[in-house]
Amino acid sequence: MPRRVFITNADKTRLLDFISRVREFGGGDSENLKDLEYEINRAHISVAKNIPKDVVTMHSRVQLRDMDSGEDVVYTLVYPAEAELAEGKISVLAPIGTAILGYRVGDVVEWTVPGGTARYKIESVLFQPEAAGKQSL
Repeated sequence: MPRRVFITNADKTRLLDFISRVREFGGGDSENLKDLEYEINRAHISVAKNIPKDVVTMHSRVQLRDMDSGEDVVYTLVYPAEAELAEGKISVLAPIGTAILGYRVGDVVEWTVPGGTARYKIESVLFQPEAAGKQSL
């Protein structure tokens, strides 16, 4: 059974606007964009104050565990223009970004990579704007 995905009203609006703009300018055929749109469309949409504190929202800082290597990584989920891998800021359009959006601590997310399937467990949400009383930036 698929896990329940949560997205704030504000994130949904901003992400769908972004997808529309990309499509308008001819870049809307990418699999990553389609995957993101799929996740948004199946998500439970909620006002920011009702999002559970253990859910990965935009601008959340999360600790993930690679289920194959056991290695932990920390990323902040951001919009594409804000992405900076050297600073740990991963785009929501990156496969791992799309995979974690809306999921909760304890969930294992998977996506296809050239060598097979990547599997990461969401270990903790170190910072979530909504839990801190802020709307996603």
